[in-house]
Amino acid sequence: MASEEIENWWRTAITQIEPGVIRLRGYAIEDLIGRVGFAAMAWLLMRGELPTAEQSRLLEAALVAAVDHGPQAPSIAIARMAATCGVGINNAIASATNALGDVHGGAGQQCMELYLEIARAADKRGIKAVTAEVLATRLANPRRMLPGFGHRFHPIDPRAPRLMAMVEEARAAGAVSGDFVVIGQAVEDCLAQRKGRRLPMNIDGATAVVFCELGFAPELGRALFVLARSVGIMAHAWEQIQQGGRIKGPMPPSVPIRYDGPAPRPLPAGRR
Repeated sequence: MASEEIENWWRTAITQIEPGVIRLRGYAIEDLIGRVGFAAMAWLLMRGELPTAEQSRLLEAALVAAVDHGPQAPSIAIARMAATCGVGINNAIASATNALGDVHGGAGQQCMELYLEIARAADKRGIKAVTAEVLATRLANPRRMLPGFGHRFHPIDPRAPRLMAMVEEARAAGAVSGDFVVIGQAVEDCLAQRKGRRLPMNIDGATAVVFCELGFAPELGRALFVLARSVGIMAHAWEQIQQGGRIKGPMPPSVPIRYDGPAPRPLPAGRR
């Protein structure tokens, strides 16, 4: 294999590694340590440049908001159950993050896709009319849920208003456009008209506003949620390891699982 072919086997513009040298997007790691926060580092690696102070503040706020939602969240429960099975903390974390799929963990990405669909169409028409059209199409199936609005546990998700207030502050400072604040509000208003009751924006809808305002792709919106939730997963896995316990299932053994299969029956004579 030619030297050039070997060198090009893996190509990256992210990290330069040489003996005694670690550079991330061109910056020496020793210059970044102690001067750049974790959220800003994530931005740098994904986007190629350091964020402004306001961009970093918004990104960090969204990450903080999504770190945990207790053992009611399947991913957290999985981390704790895995920790009682004798696996290492890395295995418990991996088991939990692998449960973050389209239903549990994907709503933020889906909501970003919704906002961006409205934004593209609204270039030629008003946001209100476009929003009504898009929602009518998406909700033609009555069983289809709209990501980012309403919450199975909270009448009002306490994380969303704070995030939206921070986006408004950033808009006033000229750090973001505020276009997706308007779109998010239009979706909430249109949804209320269709349902006859208000379904307030939840954490997924609010972080979708933040990530769209900051210019992230929807796929990275999901990745950022996974990054944030990994912190809560780690904490719960470690807490469970400290508490001990062996092979804890989803409910105490004293709580029976409902069986709705066949009644007791004998094995057929030819099988004995």
